[in-house]
Amino acid sequence: MSLQDKNLHNPKFTWSFLAPKFWLTWLLMMFAFILAYVPFRLRDKLAKKIVPFVINKKSSALKRARLNLQHCFPNKSLEERDVMLRDSLGTAIQFCFAYGELFVRSEKYKKNRNEVIGGENLFPLLDRGENVITLVPHCWAIDYTGSMLASLGYTITTIMKPQKNPLMDWIMHSQRMQYGRGVVYPRSAGVKPFLQSVKKGYVGYYLPDEDLGAQHSVFVPFLGAEKATMKGLGKLTKLTKAHIVPMFQAYNDKTGKYELHIFPALENFPTGDDTQDAILMNQALEAMIEKHTEQYMWILNLLRSQPDGNNLY
Repeated sequence: MSLQDKNLHNPKFTWSFLAPKFWLTWLLMMFAFILAYVPFRLRDKLAKKIVPFVINKKSSALKRARLNLQHCFPNKSLEERDVMLRDSLGTAIQFCFAYGELFVRSEKYKKNRNEVIGGENLFPLLDRGENVITLVPHCWAIDYTGSMLASLGYTITTIMKPQKNPLMDWIMHSQRMQYGRGVVYPRSAGVKPFLQSVKKGYVGYYLPDEDLGAQHSVFVPFLGAEKATMKGLGKLTKLTKAHIVPMFQAYNDKTGKYELHIFPALENFPTGDDTQDAILMNQALEAMIEKHTEQYMWILNLLRSQPDGNNLY
């Protein structure tokens, strides 16, 4: 068994998932399967009507989102940031209502819901057999576009945080692996298996925007804040000889399309300096996020670590 095989995240179905404590999860999935056949315009309108009830809830996720927006956009008013949060929650609920499509709708239907913008920045590299790491921010539609790449015949490799709910973890993993083209590693496996996969030609799906602690990070600008930023992308690039291609997922509720925006590979990267590489990486993320703030997961642990050692949240 290879190092990669031993480290794979590959949850399996167990009969314990039928226990009463998981019945609510099954009920929610049944609801998602039913919603998958509801016309998207009706479903999206319903999602937006739910936002006012969600935004007033007291939750740690909403607290993080408000603090993130406050620090990332200090020049915007409270009202402007509130609109940004409402729009982000609206997109989140729209995607949740559509999640069942990934399981029960036909391939023709799902492909008609997808649109690639800027494919010339990625697909020729892959078709020539060159190594690629895609630089991807956490957006609500991330699962739809990841599946879309797999459906096109490309094998994806990524690092993710397993879900606390083991049934939901198995369900989400089953959806991500429905085309049988991908390998997923938990964060606990470290970066080595991911690196080996990229060397073998798998498309690296790299999401470096969450704050994983100051120990392996450098503090550099991110929008209007100073952010603990992962500093390993330059080293990964050198070891894999990969192109770094920024990529952004968006759900367009006007057209009902899941858009995959692909941008030109970063030039003159890596620089040989961890801090400068982190700055360039954040600038690439900023350029994508600022144009579509409603698509971004502002509820993440973006700014938990502070330069003074405090926890923002």
